[in-house]
Amino acid sequence: MNIDEIQTFVAIAELGDFTQAGHRLHRSQPAISRRLGLLEDELGAPMFDRIRGRARLTEAGRAFLPHAEAALAALKDGREAVQGLKTGMRGAISLALVGTLADTHIVDVLRRFARRSKDVRLELRTASSAEVTNLVRRGEATLGLRYFASERPELVSQDAGDEAMLVVAAPAHRLAGRRVRHARALEGERWIGFPPAPDERDSSGHVLARQLIRAGLDAADVTLIDSLTAQKRLAQAGFGLALVPESSVRDELRQGTLVALDIPAMRTVIPITAIHRRAGYLSPAAKALLALLTRS
Repeated sequence: MNIDEIQTFVAIAELGDFTQAGHRLHRSQPAISRRLGLLEDELGAPMFDRIRGRARLTEAGRAFLPHAEAALAALKDGREAVQGLKTGMRGAISLALVGTLADTHIVDVLRRFARRSKDVRLELRTASSAEVTNLVRRGEATLGLRYFASERPELVSQDAGDEAMLVVAAPAHRLAGRRVRHARALEGERWIGFPPAPDERDSSGHVLARQLIRAGLDAADVTLIDSLTAQKRLAQAGFGLALVPESSVRDELRQGTLVALDIPAMRTVIPITAIHRRAGYLSPAAKALLALLTRS
């Protein structure tokens, strides 16, 4: 098998569509099909099922995918290692981060790095914590910043600080402006939160469940919403209370569309973690940025 066949397979797996994979790789659909056919012939198994116009991974495809992604990432590392010998503190670093972290101390770190490393191009992209992990795992981002440590064995997680979580509600909520000294004042309140991530022991969904238990509110009514924006909108509408990262609601608190409730029993922080691939190549510039992120 060759690199073109592996790239074709990974593109189809990510996009779920032969035509879109062709657009990404600048190949015609017949060329995409030929390359996949050569790969399937060599592996002796079909990689995809065609269901309702979509390409779905077969069991063999699912087994092969992480190895294909690792192969592409290793080749990218090789290219960057050679470039690193030539450039030193030059070149580009791709950093994937959770969008709300752009409103935390992380921005100051990135600003300091940019001032010190004028010959380094910092390429930023935002994603959810799970997506940040996948971008780094596949080698599409050199470094990642997410909430909580990743449990993927092929990734290294390092502490990059933490962030306070706030309970937010509609401005007219009955507890707005008061200190809620006893958790029993929250009995009967509805809550809005993320579903606990099934493949991680820690996630925003786990945090809400854990805090409710600690506050003695095990029986609280929790509506699971897999969108931070939707959670904030529902809280604004008075549908329930939400426990969210402070950075994610700064604008709403300034504008008065949400209020933070003073509930000592629900106070907590969540860790911010920098991640990179365990076997991945880190250029001198990437190492310098990682050091800044983890020192801060």
